[in-house]
Amino acid sequence: MTVTVRVPAKVNVQLAVGGARADGFHDLANVFLAVGLYDTVTATPADSLRVTCSGPDAGQVPLDRTNLAARAAVALAARHGLSPDVHLHIEKDIPVAGGMAGGSADGAAALLACDRLWGTGSSRSELLDICAELGSDVPFSLVGGAALGTGRGEKLSVLEVGGAFHWVFAVADGGLSTPAVYGEFDRLTAGADVPLPVASPVLLEALRTGDAAALAGALVNDLQPAALSLRPSLAATLAVGAEAGALAGLVSGSGPTTAFLAKDAEAAGSVAAALVASGTCRTARVAQSPAAGATVVDVLSRD
Repeated sequence: MTVTVRVPAKVNVQLAVGGARADGFHDLANVFLAVGLYDTVTATPADSLRVTCSGPDAGQVPLDRTNLAARAAVALAARHGLSPDVHLHIEKDIPVAGGMAGGSADGAAALLACDRLWGTGSSRSELLDICAELGSDVPFSLVGGAALGTGRGEKLSVLEVGGAFHWVFAVADGGLSTPAVYGEFDRLTAGADVPLPVASPVLLEALRTGDAAALAGALVNDLQPAALSLRPSLAATLAVGAEAGALAGLVSGSGPTTAFLAKDAEAAGSVAAALVASGTCRTARVAQSPAAGATVVDVLSRD
């Protein structure tokens, strides 16, 4: 049997970050929105655990057991007393190290694919528990749609979305380390009274009603100053998107991908073209949200 799972990227329409906790993590109010850029993970029986990858930036993806897809297979197998003998092939289309949870997406997809392949019959709750062990963004990759993440982002409350939103993602050269961005956030806020993170009622209402203009006015990312400090060139990308007519723009998660909200598909196309022409990013991708979470899209039985 071969099982293929499709999984979306995410954008953080609100990322409110509290001060560093004793365990080194930060409390978050993280409003996730899944967007229609996808990786696929295909799981096939094998003699041992093996990871391969193809697609844009595949060369940047680790193929050892540090890969979240591999870690997901190991975690699921351990829970059920199995050996994680599986070949996981990742077809990348989500930007790598771009603040769009591509690695987390692959972990969620691999978990779902292996559960189906091995017939372990895990409950949704069990899968989400394993996702939370793997990383803060992994549970949302399984759930998709829209959700508020609290704690370090792994405790999810599903949110209602009243319409489609149109996005442009400007992909930068190279990546930004999430721990480095949080470290810079800590440096920039040292000595300050960092407020407890809470979800914006205005933003949640904009999502519920599908009001793109209201959502644009409420977009916020507390990590953006840190990302701009580490990668000042992102300011030029944000300026180009604004000049091209985006309703709003922000750094996506820990960056360096920047996300621009457009009023409709035509406007998104214009913003993307302007970004590419400006030379301030490597490429620009257009996508809609919300999108479904990790989903089994193909199961092939061996004869």
